Amino acid sequence: MLSKSFNQTMPQISVEELAQRLSSGDTQLQLVDVREPQELALAKIENFVNLPLSEFAQWNENISDRFDPHAETLVLCHHGIRSAQMCQWLIDQGFTNVKNIVGGIAAYSLLVDPTVPQY
Repeated sequence: MLSKSFNQTMPQISVEELAQRLSSGDTQLQLVDVREPQELALAKIENFVNLPLSEFAQWNENISDRFDPHAETLVLCHHGIRSAQMCQWLIDQGFTNVKNIVGGIAAYSLLVDPTVPQY
């Protein structure tokens, strides 16, 4: 998964738009955080499902059982690199509405919610 190069422009969402979507109570969103458990212990946003990239072999085969491949899926990491990799992989698996959260949780902390710790 991690060695694939990007062949297309990655759909993105800003942290400000993410905050608006989260505050609207949109229950149709699928929220995925690909950071490691020790990163979540430092800073997290509620309602994201944690799928650490280091545990890819443990969850990759049942991804379409856990998530609707046609629902809007927003992917988060620390700065936006790992989440972009995950977005590309989801698209390769047939997911049709995937967006990378630009700047990750670091940008969310800086631009939206300063109570979310920086690390």
